[in-house]
Amino acid sequence: MLTYRKEFIMGSKLLEIKDLYVKTADKEILKGINLNINNGEIHVIMGPNGSGKTTTANAILNNPAYIRQSGKIELNEEDITNLKTDEIARKGVFMSFQLPEEIPGITVSNFLRYAKNKVTGKPVKIFEFKDELKKYMKELNINSQYIERSLNVGFSGGEKKKNEILQLLVLNPKLAILDETDSGLDVDAIKTVSKGIKMFKNTENAVLIITHNTKILHSLKVDYVHILIDGKIVKTGGHELAKEIEENGYGQYKTGVEG
Repeated sequence: MLTYRKEFIMGSKLLEIKDLYVKTADKEILKGINLNINNGEIHVIMGPNGSGKTTTANAILNNPAYIRQSGKIELNEEDITNLKTDEIARKGVFMSFQLPEEIPGITVSNFLRYAKNKVTGKPVKIFEFKDELKKYMKELNINSQYIERSLNVGFSGGEKKKNEILQLLVLNPKLAILDETDSGLDVDAIKTVSKGIKMFKNTENAVLIITHNTKILHSLKVDYVHILIDGKIVKTGGHELAKEIEENGYGQYKTGVEG
């Protein structure tokens, strides 16, 4: 345990992105991203559509659809830049998706049990697992019958997003990357998602929220807000920066430089 003690100290570095350039087959998207996230922090990346927010998330997990041209990514001071996506997940990185996939024939319960087994590498005790699952579902106001429904099949948009927060709580990663988790949600669903993030967040982990608006931030206390424009972080600030964007939009930053 002493070997990993630095991972569990609030304020110690969890994720570091160094001078990251990323492209797709025909377009350069990220143009020198630098980002440090410490344990115990909530960071937000905001920006208009097409600015590179989702690309940043996918680059952290080394999605092969995104081509890294240069740069480095470290998790707990370990270079994970060239690891496969599933290896990075097992290191403790979780990502939710804008459009969660429907998987007919695989129940919520079986999917989560399988995922937890893969992430931890340990057998999952079924009765303890189901008790834990039901507890979280009650906290998130998710119908207990959903536990035996096919994953996301027939779920509303809000139910799918709540289900991803349920996955987050069960898998308990070191870093949670939430990509447009608030997209299309009503006020009540946003409050539930925010509650789940608060339940997850502690001094031993961190959260990176990716969004183009400020709805989910109304219920959360965040540490840093980063404005991403045209593949570059042009400004970093506190929660007040999100409020400024809500009031004035992104126009003033579109000719900015990284800061």
